[in-house]
This record gives sequence, structure tokens and C-alpha cells, in this order.
Amino acid sequence: MNAMGVRRTADQVLALAPDEASRRAGSRLGTAGPWSGTGRGDGAVWGLCKGSGATPYRTVVDTTGPAYLCGCPSRKFPCKHALGLLLLQASDETAIEDSAAPDWAERWLAARRGRAAGAARAAEGDAGGGPADPEAARRRAERRAARITSGAEELERRLADLLRGGLAAAEQPGYGLWEETAARMVDAQAPGLAGRVRELGAIPGSGPGWPVRLLEECALTHLLDRAWLTTDRLPAPFATTVRTRVGLPAPVTGLPVRDHWLVLAQYDAADTRLTTRRVWLHGTMSGRTALLLSFGAGGRAPRLALPVGAVLDGELTPHAGSGQLRAEPGEQFVPVAGPTAPPPGGPVGAALDAYGRALGEDPWLESWPVTLSGVVPARAEYGWQLADADGREALPLTPAAQSRPGLWRLVALSGGGPVTVFGECGHRGFSPLAAWSPESPEETVPLI
Repeated sequence: MNAMGVRRTADQVLALAPDEASRRAGSRLGTAGPWSGTGRGDGAVWGLCKGSGATPYRTVVDTTGPAYLCGCPSRKFPCKHALGLLLLQASDETAIEDSAAPDWAERWLAARRGRAAGAARAAEGDAGGGPADPEAARRRAERRAARITSGAEELERRLADLLRGGLAAAEQPGYGLWEETAARMVDAQAPGLAGRVRELGAIPGSGPGWPVRLLEECALTHLLDRAWLTTDRLPAPFATTVRTRVGLPAPVTGLPVRDHWLVLAQYDAADTRLTTRRVWLHGTMSGRTALLLSFGAGGRAPRLALPVGAVLDGELTPHAGSGQLRAEPGEQFVPVAGPTAPPPGGPVGAALDAYGRALGEDPWLESWPVTLSGVVPARAEYGWQLADADGREALPLTPAAQSRPGLWRLVALSGGGPVTVFGECGHRGFSPLAAWSPESPEETVPLI
């Protein structure tokens, strides 16, 4: 076949969909009926899909990305036509034949790969020659640091006023004062501090026990403020973590890691301004866990999309910082064949220990990736939990996880028996993202 080598399964294709509506619409287009002019070759697949108008939509997928182009007006990424084309390919190896790409597909593929090659050459040039004007870059960094310092000092005064007046009075000013403070942190070019302030503003009146939660979050925000104001006295990895938490980008300074990466999970989190896609990978040879982040603004889906359960050959370069989980992908991933196994896991106690150690390096960490082995989903007084098979310890599921359909997929997969589960362990509980049964350890079942 082409450079990609391995066709995605239908489940892996559906895992690329931005939402449930796209999955349903793409599934309806995963048959030969609406398609004509299909073909594949050189790491791409293309075709014409009949729509509501007289002219069919031109759809092409660069499977080395993957990346997508379609003539439809949809703002979703990938659209239902790209999903349908990939599902058609997944349904039958002979459904789409090898052929030369038509001009419209070839032009887009050539332009896309030309841009990628140009970016790679530019990156190599930057690495070899350094910044064009390092003195100007240094002055810009100093000015931004001074603005963040001013914002951190203002936030310290706001927290002191809050505690001086008493937490019980935090409900009275309403959310407006918090939003005003957050806006000042944005002006100070400290988006991380702005995000924490907005979280503080949402706590008063949020339910029983809110003063305790507000005090805890105020303490963490105060700790971040003080850490920023003393970064010159912190160990280098921790200082980088503090800068990242405040809102400065973490440098990509680690050595590239080449591995066969198992795609464990992919999910989106969105607010009014930005959609953030999180993709978890496990290096089958290095044993390393890595997090890829991709962003989409203005209601657009992030461009990075990897099929859950696939094993991809490629390079990742880790960011600097204490945890060093986040990484940047290389130019392309190439699927590889062969059996896969879940990441090595342990009991509940080992997962809690791992989260505790990670907190020692990053006190603001919401959660940490862990794999639980031999656990059973069980109902408790407060909701669902994952318990060790011997019943000695258990982890409650987060409220969000208990409301997702993936919970029932996990319960069905278990059938009352032990399973292996990958997810995020944090102070709110455990959020399961993927699972494997003892009968089919090579099949990754997405839970989100």
C-alpha cells in the first residue's frame, strides 16, 4: 500500500470525530453509494461525495498527518465526508484502489507537504543560527516578566484583602470583581494567573463546603504568586514549571524520543475562547507516557487527531519542566502493525503514590496519568469506584466520569471481573480514559 502501511479500523476512524453528531453522519457516508472517483496512493486517499447540490464535494485525506480537505461548508474538523471516506477505506481493503491523484488533490497534497518541508528547514536554520535579534528578544522577555511580576503583586494584595475581610463575605461582591482581577492578569500577560482567578470567582456559592474549597485554591494561587516572585532562587526544572503555570510557554528542549507510540486516549475541553485537545501516548519500547496538546480557536476543532488504539512510529520531543509529560510530535507518525499491550499498571495504592510524587514536583497539578491493573468497577454509597480485585483499596470516579457513557462501556467490558484501565488520577478522583479486558489485551477500548 502507501507509506502509511496500515489501514485504520472503523473504531479508530470514529475516534477522530470531533463530536457524536459527526460520528453518526460520517457512519452514514461510510459506504460506496455516495462516493465516486475514489483512489489512494502516496499516503493519501481521495474521492467525490454526492451532497445536496449538483456538484459533489471534493474530499482528500493526507493520512500521514492526518490532515483533511473538503469542499463542504462544515467548520468541523474532520468533517463527516472525511470520516466517511476513511470509514469506506476501513470497511473493505478493495473498496478504494491505488491510482494517481487527481489534479485538485495533488495540488493540495503538494502544497501541504511543501509547507511542512519549509517549516522543517526553517526550524533547522533557527536551531543552527539562533534568534535573528537575541538582544531584542531578551528585552521583550524582560518587559513581559516585569508585567507579570506587577500582576502577581496585585493579585497578592487581592488575596490579602479577601482573607482580611473573611471568606464568608466572598459571595457579596459577585463574579464581577473576580473577572476584573482576571482581566488585569491578562493585561499583565499572565494567562495562567487569569485562569486561576476565574476559577476562584466560580467557587463562592458553588455548593456546601465552598469556603473550604476557596481557601484551598487561594493557598495554591498564593503559592504560585510567591514562587513566581522568587523564581531566581528555585531549581531550574521547578522554575520552568512555575513559568508554565503562570502562562509562559515551556521551551521544547529535550532530546527527541523515537518509539512506537500507542494512542491511549484523545478528548477535547472547550471554553468560550479555545478548544484544547489532549492526546495521551505510551511508548511501547521506552515505557514513556507523553501528552500532546492541540488548540482550536473560534469554535474550530484542533487539527491534531490520532486514532485511539493505533500504534504509530515517530519522534516526540519533550518540553522542559518538572513533570516533562508534554511533548511535541515530529513531522509525521507512521502506523505500524503488530500486537499491542496496555501500559504496565499496578494497584490503586501505586496510582496514588505516583500522583503524590508528581505533586511534589508540581503542586498545581490537577491529575497524573496512571494505569490501574486488576481493578473492578463497583458501586459505592457516593457513586462508582474502581476497586482492587482483593477489595483492599478503591478510587472514586470523578463526577464528570460518572456522567459519561464511557462508564457503562467500562462496566460492560468488566462484567464484574478485573480489567486494566488507563486514566487521570487527581484530587477529584479518577477519570478513566481507556480500558483493556484480559481476554483481548491488544484491543484498546476508548472510554471518552
